Amino acid sequence: MSIKQVQVTFDCAEPERVARFWRAVLGHEVPPPPEGFATWDDFDRAQPPGYQGPAFASIDPSDGGPRLFFQRVPEGKVVKNRVHLDVRVGTGLVGAERLAALEAECARLVPLGAVRGQLLLADGVDESCLGMQDVEGNEFCLD
Repeated sequence: MSIKQVQVTFDCAEPERVARFWRAVLGHEVPPPPEGFATWDDFDRAQPPGYQGPAFASIDPSDGGPRLFFQRVPEGKVVKNRVHLDVRVGTGLVGAERLAALEAECARLVPLGAVRGQLLLADGVDESCLGMQDVEGNEFCLD
């Protein structure tokens, strides 16, 4: 059996806020509500108390990337992510041109709530990349 789809799940304190951030970063959209519901608010109201509003999702409108899912969890983030997203803004670029692309994307994301991290310069094996954090401190790279 082959896998047809992949979903990346984020544990977070404020799923809607984190989902909004990643939708803006990636140009994703809100998926349609489940069958039988006109809106996500209708679906949310149908859930039992305590289960309302704990999750949000984001999809690639071209259907080319994984669905992102954001779920509320009670515990906070305490250590570095074991898995992170690479936002591929510099693919095929090298040197100053790549650095300019990374810096331009960083400048776009910081007003959305991202935090700039360490710039790792090309070392002869790997090209330059820029570490970042999303609105809840989840690490990702501009690559």
